[in-house]
Amino acid sequence: MSAFHEPSPAAGTGTPPPGFWSSVREALRGSHQDYTDGPIGRSILLLAVPMVLEMAMESVFAVVDIFFVSRLGADAVAAVGLTEALLAVVYALAMGLGIGATALVARRIGEKNPEGAAHTAVQALILALVVSAALGIAGTLLAPRLLALMGASPEVIRTGTGYARVMLGGEAAIIVLFVVNAVFRGAGDAAIAMRVLWLANLINIVLCPCFIFGLGPFPRLGVTGAAVATTIGRASGAAFAMWRLTRPEGRIPVGRRHLAPDFAVMGQIVRLSGTATLQMLVGTASWIGLARIVAAFGSPVLAGYTVAMRVVIFALLPSFGLSNAAATMVGQGLGARKPERAERAVWKACAYNAVFLGAVGLAFVVLAGPIVRLFSSDPQVVRHGSAALRVIAAGFPLYAYGMVLTQSFNGAGDTWTPTWINLAVFWAFEIPLAYLLARAIGPVGAFLAITVAFCTMAVVSAVVFRRGRWKGRVV
Repeated sequence: MSAFHEPSPAAGTGTPPPGFWSSVREALRGSHQDYTDGPIGRSILLLAVPMVLEMAMESVFAVVDIFFVSRLGADAVAAVGLTEALLAVVYALAMGLGIGATALVARRIGEKNPEGAAHTAVQALILALVVSAALGIAGTLLAPRLLALMGASPEVIRTGTGYARVMLGGEAAIIVLFVVNAVFRGAGDAAIAMRVLWLANLINIVLCPCFIFGLGPFPRLGVTGAAVATTIGRASGAAFAMWRLTRPEGRIPVGRRHLAPDFAVMGQIVRLSGTATLQMLVGTASWIGLARIVAAFGSPVLAGYTVAMRVVIFALLPSFGLSNAAATMVGQGLGARKPERAERAVWKACAYNAVFLGAVGLAFVVLAGPIVRLFSSDPQVVRHGSAALRVIAAGFPLYAYGMVLTQSFNGAGDTWTPTWINLAVFWAFEIPLAYLLARAIGPVGAFLAITVAFCTMAVVSAVVFRRGRWKGRVV
């Protein structure tokens, strides 16, 4: 990577900068480097490697369940797909709180104020626990009605109500895990967030087939078993992460003194996270509208779309790790009063992400059929899933830029700009386009609208980012 030929502080002393693989090993072990100084490429690598692997583990959640559930038939897969569309709201809230936590913690770390970072982290977690408890109760009670609102057939509702109840009722595991890992990322402790997801995924991978098929002493729960395994895995990861947050060797010294609620700090988090949640909700809830459009074509089409989207998420979440690295660089750079360094880091991260997602997108276009057949042998599911995967993957290279730029605004604390961009692109443009194209040319029209929206978001984000107003954001 060319980034490792940048001048290093050690260059003048005759000491060569660390090589690529030694930097990778350092990133996996956990690095306490000052990311506001030194070669930008190496700083991105040290942050991005564990963040990419963390998001890769998050993407494993997306495919493990569907891999096993697909053995239960199209109705089970459709139930998972509709529940995931409903969970878009939960993920939006979790990511919104995480964005606020990352921005504030990164800014405090850039200001060399670890005590302030720790205080902010605890207040964000208190908010996460309160909000997730309320949503979990509502989701458990309303699960079958929500599935019906999504257009589920009676068979899908009968098959998937248990799955939806457990997933929606276990929202605390999702939200707390997202927020505590966002705290680690903002502090630069990305390796810890990576290990947390490793643990959560290992538990999910082991338990998922056990609860679905009733292996050994485990009860046979069918599709509901996938939700039980996932929730146990996420809850275990969240508990481990919160324990690590209290360890004295971390970058932010969280202790009992931080447990008292601070409504002023909470208000600051809410202002940032509220806009970020709206931003995420606008973006991710558009998948609800798309799923509703696709559901009109029947369970095989919806199942194919669900499989394709799980595969797409598998690719995009690691790419989101690079975007998170850029957000941390921006937050810490602005905290250290180095906005130009922050901007250079963003464009480097964009280029790296485009190379990665471009290669993945090409592989998906070429191998769409065999990939979808890993999850289903139903010819109709394979046909529609392959079409969805090919069409959506074609927009990956440009979307790579859009992902990094959007997160960079968030890292600066400028959460309103990407919110307006998401609103314009995904709701005012993508949903109407998907509806019209689906009526005109069938389900492939909805898939095409996703690709067009990906590309549009990237272009709009780049134009706005170059104006540079985010550099003056104060948080």
